Amino acid sequence: MQYEGVTVVDHPLIQHKLTIMRNKETSTKGFRTLLREISHLLCYEATRDLELTTIEIETPLTKMEAPTLSGKKLVFVPILRAGMGLLEGMLDLVPSARVAHIGLYRDHTTLEAIEYYFKAPEDIQERLVIVLDPMLATANSAIAAIDRLKRRGSFNLRFVCLLAAPEGLQKLHKVHPDVRIYCAAVDQKLNEKGYIVPGLGDAGDRMYGTK
Repeated sequence: MQYEGVTVVDHPLIQHKLTIMRNKETSTKGFRTLLREISHLLCYEATRDLELTTIEIETPLTKMEAPTLSGKKLVFVPILRAGMGLLEGMLDLVPSARVAHIGLYRDHTTLEAIEYYFKAPEDIQERLVIVLDPMLATANSAIAAIDRLKRRGSFNLRFVCLLAAPEGLQKLHKVHPDVRIYCAAVDQKLNEKGYIVPGLGDAGDRMYGTK
């Protein structure tokens, strides 16, 4: 099934690594390593259309006009804490990117997102901003993060996650139709507690070995 405004990055290497991550027997270390590896591949897709310009360089053989990224560098915005698992892999590919942080936690009764921290570059409104969170479940955290960034003047926004639920995709697109979504897989549904099924459990707990 296709969803408007969504790119599912179904590369065979991503799907293979994702299967290992889903397995409840995968260790904390293995989970973190795989998430970092998958974030490399997601980053390639989410940045596929970055604008380029050319500069003159000299190779060992001759001078040439060579492509280079145009304009100011990206801003990655991990939603704490699980979004940090995607951040490191993204920075492997774009080490000069700026980083903003948004701290949100989910009220387990209402499932609403509550902000407790926000820090961003002063010129964030002039840059492409990519919001990171492994799981797009109810979409409440994603929407709250994007709302906060738009209040700071950011409107060139993308959202990258590992897994998404159909309910979350539809809700995020309805509230923020201008934000392109990139994910590795769309799962079946949300359960009564707002977790993605079949999913892989709580990404933050599996990354850090907490319960």
